Amino acid sequence: MQRALGGELVEKGTGAALVETGGARGTQDVIQIAGAVETFQPLPDRPGQAGHHDGAQGVHAVLKGLLIAEYAPEGGLHSGPHGGKVGMPDHDPESVPRRLWITSRTHRRSRPRRPPEYALRMNELLVDRDDDGVVLLTLNVPERRNAMTDAMTDRWRETMTALATDPDARCVVVTGAGTAFSAGGDLSWLGERGAEAVPELRERMLAFYRTWLLINQLEIPTIAAVNGPAVGAGLCVALACDLVYAADDAKLLVPFTSLGLHPGMAATYLLPRRAGVGLAREMLLTGRTLTGREAADKGLVNRSFPNNDLIPEVRALAQKIAQNAPIATRLTKLALNQDHQDLEAALRWESLAQPITMATSDLLEGLAAHRERRVPKFTGS
Repeated sequence: MQRALGGELVEKGTGAALVETGGARGTQDVIQIAGAVETFQPLPDRPGQAGHHDGAQGVHAVLKGLLIAEYAPEGGLHSGPHGGKVGMPDHDPESVPRRLWITSRTHRRSRPRRPPEYALRMNELLVDRDDDGVVLLTLNVPERRNAMTDAMTDRWRETMTALATDPDARCVVVTGAGTAFSAGGDLSWLGERGAEAVPELRERMLAFYRTWLLINQLEIPTIAAVNGPAVGAGLCVALACDLVYAADDAKLLVPFTSLGLHPGMAATYLLPRRAGVGLAREMLLTGRTLTGREAADKGLVNRSFPNNDLIPEVRALAQKIAQNAPIATRLTKLALNQDHQDLEAALRWESLAQPITMATSDLLEGLAAHRERRVPKFTGS
């Protein structure tokens, strides 16, 4: 939720709040606060005080009744009295907009501490937004090769739900921290679940699969950047994206049967859909491992790149997508997901979707930009 402040409540709830404030010299500062925001209001000018300058308008955040941090556009950030942890990627006062993450370490006795799972959930999936509408999601449990833990799964669900209605998001990129993309599902609990009845196991696994495959339901384009091993369910999440790019030396495999498991995470649908039944049979029945380069040759992924080039190349592709007209892009993705049965079905869809784009302001902008030989500035209207 984005709103001018004016000293009023910006957002209340348990999610992350996005707040815009008027900065010095007409600039705009963007502050993201992880947690439930009760108040967020301008600070009065305090000339002569350390960190504040004449004419600078600051803000302070109160999280669950606790002052977490104060920020002045020209003076940087001041930690709150209770140990708010603050990170500022860009401290240059001339660089706008600036983005800050503010998280809480609550020590106030009158209120209960946040459960440790809250901070864990926030950390196991990192969300980074570019100004052009590209959202980078990083699976972030590198010490466990980014296995899909319960905390990561909860955070993924929250993030997918938010992205589904985010008007500013235009493309999503998923990658892994460290040397792996994802080792797949966290199997540590399986040995302890022998007594669990089949119906309960079925419901548990369905919920797990459906949560991770929410990325397939996003209307905006999605890209997987497979930076290292993508195993089992981890590979399936990558294949559920619209475009898949891999590092040349990444290892892609689905070793379900070698673990005594039937394939899951829609592996029996996603693999043959991507690269044909033949390769799907070989990978699922024999456990064949492909490198990123081999996967590109077989058509399982779109292309492969040297490891150090993967993320820059994928970011460039995502930015190209984000620069296109949002409405036309979303409708094109929907069309590609229709699986038209024949030529006539495709024509019927296009005869409905194309006139919608003809009625948009973005079409006029695209035509004008083409005429004037400049880059169009689409607004999604």
